[in-house]
Amino acid sequence: MAAPKSAPAGERASVYYSSPDVVPDSWQPDRPGVVEGLQPVGRRMGAQGPDQGFALTIAERLAPRIRLQGRERLDDAIRGCLGIALRRASLYSRAPVVHDLTIAFTIWGFFDEDPPDDLIARRPQLFEGVGNVNHHYAEGREIADLVPESTLRMTPDQVDAAYPARWRELTGA
Repeated sequence: MAAPKSAPAGERASVYYSSPDVVPDSWQPDRPGVVEGLQPVGRRMGAQGPDQGFALTIAERLAPRIRLQGRERLDDAIRGCLGIALRRASLYSRAPVVHDLTIAFTIWGFFDEDPPDDLIARRPQLFEGVGNVNHHYAEGREIADLVPESTLRMTPDQVDAAYPARWRELTGA
């Protein structure tokens, strides 16, 4: 590549550029925070997976379909179901998709105009306040951990067929 006319030439050029004396070694992941092997698994440790933040975008798009009862809040419903959706996505080693959130909202009756009375009575006990992640992380994890893996492995059609008759079995509540 030709040098621009403004670049110095000749002996003065070496003043402006010189190679380093030593080339550093390539970077190695030797930091203490790097997890070697598989992610740890345990109660309230979450479910790791790629691009989990996209679940919030999907939830915002599904928000108009969410039906709340009484004093329920939209942010509590979304945050409570978000952990379920992320857990399902991580089972398949992928980023969250709309079906993950659809299943989570369906099993808790948030898409239903008239959910069963006992489900309506149970939701506030679990979901109230979980929208405030800073103060209620443990409660949000508890909701996600309640749902059996068998529910998470179901298709949206299977969940639709089972809800509302089997909501306790689907949610683990």
